[in-house]
Parts: sequence; structure tokens; C-alpha cells
Amino acid sequence: MGARLDPRVFRLPVAAIRRGFYTDVYFTRTRHVLLRDRRHAQVLMQVFSRGDGIVCGTDEAIAVLRLCADNPRALRIRALRDGMTMRAGETVMTIEGDYATFAHLETVYLGILARRSAVATNVRRVVDAAGGKPVFYFAARFDHWANQPGDGWAAKVGGAAGVSTDANASFWRGAGIGTIPHGLIGAYGGDTVAATRAFDRHIPDDVARIALVDWDNDCVNTALACARALGRRLWGVRLDTAAGLRDRSVTGRGPSSYGVCAELVRNVRAALNAEGFPWVKIVVSGGFNARRVSRFVKGQVPFDAVGVGSALFKDRIDFTADIVKLDGRPCAKVGRGYRPNPRLRLVS
Repeated sequence: MGARLDPRVFRLPVAAIRRGFYTDVYFTRTRHVLLRDRRHAQVLMQVFSRGDGIVCGTDEAIAVLRLCADNPRALRIRALRDGMTMRAGETVMTIEGDYATFAHLETVYLGILARRSAVATNVRRVVDAAGGKPVFYFAARFDHWANQPGDGWAAKVGGAAGVSTDANASFWRGAGIGTIPHGLIGAYGGDTVAATRAFDRHIPDDVARIALVDWDNDCVNTALACARALGRRLWGVRLDTAAGLRDRSVTGRGPSSYGVCAELVRNVRAALNAEGFPWVKIVVSGGFNARRVSRFVKGQVPFDAVGVGSALFKDRIDFTADIVKLDGRPCAKVGRGYRPNPRLRLVS
């Protein structure tokens, strides 16, 4: 693994965090009591996960401690690295030092670890299910805009092949990717080919041309029309048929015939191949999660990539922090004793 992310990357609201604005009030009151009582308890704070998954947010949590603690250089921090696997109950970070100097930061660093690890884990599950096919992180629209930078980093840690906004990619100075949206097609009167041609005229050549082909609920013919119009310039088509619709090309019946179903993907692939467009890739999207992607892979459905959205926010992973040592001696609530983890690495 490379160097940890620079704390400045996260653009933390340092002054507000330092004064406890984002902290559960009982922690700010704890700090107040300790400082007024001149109680400088030297503690070992142990942070552990309550679920299995991929740990993420350690660099951001460290940034909070380094930038917002009262005397950050006096803290001794050990942590796992973003992207490492973790088990429920495993220690992912320890913080040693004067508790009064960092008690006010617990809410913030636990929340970071919970959010980032949940997104990274959910993305990794889809990536694993996809069996090597690219997974695009299309989840920005399903949550508050302020979450985008950290969530994008978590998606990358989880193995996403691309993210949809520049903010998502900002921690590594990347850029968002995407396809032609329904909005552009609507602005051209529902003419998918006209919208695709316009996109091709005005967007730089290094951006992949991916036509969205479900506007008329006729993905086969719309995909062919776009392929004829752009030829080799068309990288792919995206199928995004709504869950309550059955595409015109689908002959099957029953629940599995709606939306972006296996038959629809096979129909589009067969039509493109038959007309001499085997290079045009198929991106599927709309309600996909790890289970649905796994079914497609096992069924050998001929898709090339998948865009996943709100499913990446479904499952959570919580974290807890406990004092387990005081002045070098065991001191923990029952059931929360010190659990050393040899995988932790000292943060320089």
C-alpha cells in the first residue's frame, strides 16, 4: 500500500470540530470536566468494528485526530489501512494519550469509519459478485451532496471502476465518468440518436460515448440506431428500463421479464452482433445489487459493466470506541477488555 492520504485532502472544518460542534454533547461535557478538574488521564482508546467488511475511513479519522486534537503530536495512533478486510469485533484503531485532548473527537471519527466502511463494503460485495466486470458507482444522487468526496473514496477502496462526480473523485484528483442521461434525450424531443450525435460533437474524444437506449422502451432498435449513427465511436449502450416496464423485445412473462432482465440483455447483444457491432459494450443499471449482479454472472448474461446506485447505502457497519487502559493498566467496562491486533500499524 502507498502512503496514507494527506490530512489536508479532507478539507475538514477544523475549527468547528475542535469546539465540538459535530460532537455528541456528553463528550464535550466530558472534556470540560476533565480540563476543569485537571484530570489528564493517559488512556488507550480501542476502536472496533461491529461487522465484517472492508475498513475505510482510517486516513480521514486520523486526519481528525491530527488536525483537531489539542496536542496531536502527543497521541500515539495505530490503525489498519483503508481497503483491508476486518471482522466483527476486530480492533481497527487504537489511540493512546491524554484523554482530555481528544475526547471531543469520538463522535466524528466513529461516524467517518462507519460511513466509509459501509460504502466500501457494499461496493466490494457488488465487485465480487460481478466477477471482474467493471462496477460504476452511480450513487451520488441518492444522498446529500456533502457526502460525495468521502463516499467516492470509499467506492474506489471497495473496487469501483469509476465514480459519477468530480467530487466523488476529488480525494485522488480524479474525474467523474458517466453516460448520456435521459435529460439530454428529453431536451432533443426524445430523439436518442440526435442526443447521442450532439454529445459526440461537443464532448472531448477521451470521454467514452455510451448511449442510453431505453427512452422508447425499445432497447434493441434504439441501440442499433445509435450504433449505425456513431459506428466505431460508440463505446457502449446503457440499458436502464424501469422495473415496472417490459421492453418491446422481451417475449417472456412473469416477474423476471420486467426492467433490465436477462432476456433483454441477450436480445440487445444478439442484435448488435448480428448487425456487425460486436465491439459495442452493454452497461446495465437500474436497481442492481450484489445478489442481482451475481444472478446475471451465474446465468452468463452478456453484460460488460454495471452501474449501481442506492443499493450501496443499504447495509451499515457500526464502530465503537472504549477506554481499555488507564496509565498503562487494564481499565475497561465488562466485556470490553484490550484486544491487541498485530495488523495495526503505527501512524507516523
